[in-house]
Amino acid sequence: MAEIGSALAALGRPAGDLVRWKEPAVRDLGLTRFMPEAELIAALAATPALIERPLVLHDGKAALGRPPEAVLSLFQLRGD
Repeated sequence: MAEIGSALAALGRPAGDLVRWKEPAVRDLGLTRFMPEAELIAALAATPALIERPLVLHDGKAALGRPPEAVLSLFQLRGD
């Protein structure tokens, strides 16, 4: 759960943004967008298939892979 919390902190986004809301398990588990963060994080930790992919972590930063440009921005070289 700590790793998910760290990823969320790096993303600067709430746990609900990581949930694949169209997955049948979301309904089966009774998850909603209005649940407390801690409960959503626990559900994501218990059922990793619910985490939106790809989630890329690099140098203390994170990005969701949609759109792909978000991930590419993590790897941009700064030579200026």
